[in-house]
Amino acid sequence: MGRTYIVEETVGQYLSNINLQGKDFVSGLLIGQCSSQKDYVILATRTPPKEEQNENLKHQQKAKLGNLDEEWTTEHANQVSRMLPGGLLVLGVFIITTLEMGNDCQNALRRLIFAMEKSLSKRRLWNFTEEEISERVTLHICSSTKKIVCRTYDIRDPKSSAKPADWKYQNGLSTSWLPLECTVHVNIHIPLSTTSVSYTLEKNTKNGLIRWAKQIENGVYLINGQVKDEDCDLLEGQKKSSRGNVQAASHSFDVKVLTQLLLNSDHRSTATVQICSGSVNLKGAVKCRAYVHSNKPKVKDAVQAMKRDILNTVADRCEMLFEDLLLNEIPEKKDSEKEFHILPHRVFVPIPGSTVMLCDYKFGDESAEEMRDHFIEMLDHMIQIEDLEIAEEINTGVIAAVVVAVFAAGISFHYFSD
Repeated sequence: MGRTYIVEETVGQYLSNINLQGKDFVSGLLIGQCSSQKDYVILATRTPPKEEQNENLKHQQKAKLGNLDEEWTTEHANQVSRMLPGGLLVLGVFIITTLEMGNDCQNALRRLIFAMEKSLSKRRLWNFTEEEISERVTLHICSSTKKIVCRTYDIRDPKSSAKPADWKYQNGLSTSWLPLECTVHVNIHIPLSTTSVSYTLEKNTKNGLIRWAKQIENGVYLINGQVKDEDCDLLEGQKKSSRGNVQAASHSFDVKVLTQLLLNSDHRSTATVQICSGSVNLKGAVKCRAYVHSNKPKVKDAVQAMKRDILNTVADRCEMLFEDLLLNEIPEKKDSEKEFHILPHRVFVPIPGSTVMLCDYKFGDESAEEMRDHFIEMLDHMIQIEDLEIAEEINTGVIAAVVVAVFAAGISFHYFSD
């Protein structure tokens, strides 16, 4: 028995409206959430064509699926994954082909699924657990017959073969999904030891974030001020409607994170002294959001979704900052100087007909029009400027978003448990 994918009806409408416009195929991403019983797909977005592909389309011979640009599609998946709050993933890929190309698509889709997952996993500060669903979906649609072939591959097994899966549409799938919100105060100190001086600043920062991620993973999570057993129903005690269904959340679950500051008294610790060539400090308040489906979700599902949003949003912003510095070729300051950089602010935008909001990141000099255009390019859905919600602002000189400070040489003390 294969996996079952419950799909928002608007996804089906979106896919049926895609016009090949003389091309042999169009591909894109499927976005949603995994659960132990079934998976949910709430959004599909076609991969934007390369500019040179647009220019040369008239002069090219018919494309072959073997030429499907894995690197370009994978980069689209990387960009889109930054725009997903906790609980949402790129679940797979779709391809719409002409009737003639239909027999050639499965090998191309298989390569694409594994290439995409390999790229996405490199960026994460977390790993999938053994209990999590490791199957990813491929959807092939014939443009003329409208026939659908849905199959899955196990991304943990490079030799995995295709398994059939069910693809079922449902109206209003995510209208009652449960939102969770959390503000995390970040204060991360990353020493740059002389032994790691050959590493790039980006790599050193990533290594420091990996250490911080363990604190987040091992933290205690309060939901609406309470510590709940992880196997409890998240909706336990919630009001029910006259039909016996839990009412759609009119407000978010409030989540607070408690991280361990001191080792237990029965743990010994030792100190090491490092000679450092500098250090990086990340400091500020981060707005985090996560969403879980409303079909009997467990507390552990909500906590895991929130953990991953915390880790993703900090890592993604650091990655974007380093990309921006590289792109704009900002020169490094002298050793004696400090550098301060404001990480991009988080901006949320709603999905029409859903409680779920997607996100993007805004540098200080970016306009609302640029943000809207980036949403439209990446997600292929119309976005209104008035729908953009800037979650973090700079107010009265206090920076609510995260600041990165790069300091000159110093000595750093570290304490390790035996």
